[in-house]
Amino acid sequence: MTGAADPTAPLGVGLAPTGHPGVDAGLARLEALDGVPAEAHVAVYEDVHQRLADMLAALDQE
Repeated sequence: MTGAADPTAPLGVGLAPTGHPGVDAGLARLEALDGVPAEAHVAVYEDVHQRLADMLAALDQE
């Protein structure tokens, strides 16, 4: 693979805690994808998106 980046190489993006346990748990799931092939990311992205959407919906109910 000359000149091409390794698709499983960690991106090295740091995540700062938000102080909200649910959001931080979602971010931790994204952080776990570092070094995982992109094909495996979709299910985790969908799960995190749903969790965040549920948290926002719950805020609307308060």
